[in-house]
Amino acid sequence: MAEQDINQLLQVRRDKLAALQEAGKDPFQITKFDQTHHTDEARALYEEHEAKLLAGRAAVNTDGMDEEAAKQAVNDDYNERRAIMDAEPIHVSIAGRMMFKRVMGKASFCNIRDRKGDIQVYVARDAIGEESYADFKKSDIGDIYGIKGWAFRTKTGEVSIHAEEMTLLSKSLQILPEKFHGLTDTDMRYRQRYVDLVMNKDSRDVFVKRSLMMKEIRNFLAERDFMEVETPILVSNAGGAAARPFETHYNSLNEDVKLRISLELYLKRLIVGGFERVYEIGRVFRNEGVDTRHNPEFTLMELYQAYTDYEGMMELTETMFRRLAEKVVGSTKISYNGIEIDLGKPFERLTMTDAVKKYAGVDFDTVADDEAAKALAREKGVEFEDRHKKGDILNLFFEEFCEDNLVQPTFIMDHPIEISPLTKKKPSDPSKVERFELFINGWEMCNAYSELNDPIDQRERFAAQDANAEAGDDEAEHTDEDFLNALEIGMPPTGGIGYGLDRLCMLLTDSAAIRDVLLFPTMKSLDAPKKSATSADDKSGFFAPNSSIDFSNVAIEPLFEEQVDFDTFSKSDFRAVKVKACQAVPKSKKLLQFTLDDGTGTDRTILSGIHEFYEPEELVGKTLVAITNLPPRAMMGIESCGMLLSAVNNLKDSDGEELHLLMIDNHIPAGAKLY
Repeated sequence: MAEQDINQLLQVRRDKLAALQEAGKDPFQITKFDQTHHTDEARALYEEHEAKLLAGRAAVNTDGMDEEAAKQAVNDDYNERRAIMDAEPIHVSIAGRMMFKRVMGKASFCNIRDRKGDIQVYVARDAIGEESYADFKKSDIGDIYGIKGWAFRTKTGEVSIHAEEMTLLSKSLQILPEKFHGLTDTDMRYRQRYVDLVMNKDSRDVFVKRSLMMKEIRNFLAERDFMEVETPILVSNAGGAAARPFETHYNSLNEDVKLRISLELYLKRLIVGGFERVYEIGRVFRNEGVDTRHNPEFTLMELYQAYTDYEGMMELTETMFRRLAEKVVGSTKISYNGIEIDLGKPFERLTMTDAVKKYAGVDFDTVADDEAAKALAREKGVEFEDRHKKGDILNLFFEEFCEDNLVQPTFIMDHPIEISPLTKKKPSDPSKVERFELFINGWEMCNAYSELNDPIDQRERFAAQDANAEAGDDEAEHTDEDFLNALEIGMPPTGGIGYGLDRLCMLLTDSAAIRDVLLFPTMKSLDAPKKSATSADDKSGFFAPNSSIDFSNVAIEPLFEEQVDFDTFSKSDFRAVKVKACQAVPKSKKLLQFTLDDGTGTDRTILSGIHEFYEPEELVGKTLVAITNLPPRAMMGIESCGMLLSAVNNLKDSDGEELHLLMIDNHIPAGAKLY
């Protein structure tokens, strides 16, 4: 529909509102409506009443009748049943949004949708009066009505409401998406979740199930005598996890603070204080990329139980997951993306070392030291950093070769100490810790420890994390002196666990992306492109004059002295490519995975190590330059077919490097060859 036509329709709605207000019928002046039933309750109440009043009444028998006689017999039977029901009517008062309207002279039908579903309403001029009926005829899809009337069953068998009184409670001034296709623009579904909930039953069902999941988690933990608590969101030291925090500033205190990245350290303080079983469900914030399983702010649950260990946490987790499946899905067998996952069977248990041995064919118990582990990683094509030790590389092997195979519920236990700074060592093997992660569908669902309660050991591990931070690890934890003081007061042996509840909701609702289970997921602002320049008058962005840009801190690599002949150069196929999708590569801080339109009709995947400089969302829709005839290269288990071109410069007096993706005019079509 043309924008001009839409504007005209929107104006018509505003004109209707103005006419109502002028007539003293302003819907926005109404403050309440007596809603006695929801649609499902009205339907169930009628059916129960009908079963009682019509008990023993046989269905009409039309055997041996011709078509006309059979039709008459069915009609007579309906009228008799209707007379019985109408003699003792079920009166209801419902309210909701009008989703459909069919006007037919003196009588009309509409559909009303509330939070429990839809129900048909029969609107007759003789029942509600000429003035109300005239107003109803002028109503629009999306208007919110309060309706009083009685329930009945139509000749087609549909339980409906016969309206006696209709009250317009809110005038919709916008046009809802087209009925049959609903709201199918995924980006707009996330940005305008309120419209998505109006139009899409599946979306509504997801969030109803999410609410039920949260309720059942609390019920389960209450039965086990856990106490729910709340701890600070703004903290001076964001610890308890390996993640980059968001930072902000307290004006009144003139102090920089961080948004929490976990709930752990405060909950352990409460264990020290004598609360033996505590948990918190809260939002945490990690300044990382956005993809189908990660959102910068998400809902985490952590719980801690004194006098138990990670074995106790395994029992609790397995029991709770089984109960949640029964309560939310209705069965311990759930389906995700067409694959059946059985939460009813005992969960498999594997050590991380045994999992790598099973799926990668490598026994890390026989790897001598850090250098041997690095050599093995090079041989197997596993990327690592110089600071990584044997335990880190064991974890990288697990991520590379094992995770995707763990579809059925599997506890992965006994992680290397290098990646577990807050966990108690295994008495039988000090190089490993008493820790487990539960994997389902290849996803980490939770992370649990026998918690470290030795303050001297904890201080040493914090020191190792501080060293990692100084070596450039921006996700390393830092020493928390107050937490160490709490441990010195004395913390009993404790089991602890953290659950990503958004991911758990994805699993239980068969949702493809984390945004599908977040009511209002993180999105790049729609006005963000306006902040970058779009004309030569803008001094800050793409078209900024060179004279207005400070290049004083830039160092450029010298030009190559070696020349290349034209025939060799011309064999490189430079093409314009359009970014259809872009996401962070799991387990990589640097790589972004691009899905590209290269003009061939087949999507091309290219990986590029530019995540430090760009977020995935801001690159979707851009036109870039790629070399398309390079041989495929596997990176992090993903085949990269080509290379995106970037401009690179160093920062003066620094090893720091800046990458600038080459972006070209969007008018250039996908696949256009560059010379």
